[in-house]
Amino acid sequence: MKNPPESFLLFKEELRKVQLEKERVKNRYESKLNEVNKELCRLKEQIDSQQDMLKTTLEYAIKLENNLDQFKEELSLTKVQNRNGVY
Repeated sequence: MKNPPESFLLFKEELRKVQLEKERVKNRYESKLNEVNKELCRLKEQIDSQQDMLKTTLEYAIKLENNLDQFKEELSLTKVQNRNGVY
């Protein structure tokens, strides 16, 4: 049996190196992609939390505004009642 030519052996070795490099790059890409996905999940959680906080803050502000309006009405009624009092 005849030995393969040297160029074939060189090509075979280069091919093996390229395949190893390809695998290394693929693993690195997948690792980076996983990191980015984790960061995106954290950011999504933070955004959801901030939206909940804003919603709660707005609800509280609306409640305070309603309480203030109600207090103003009670104050006006008290002033009217004092003017029309027994004095």
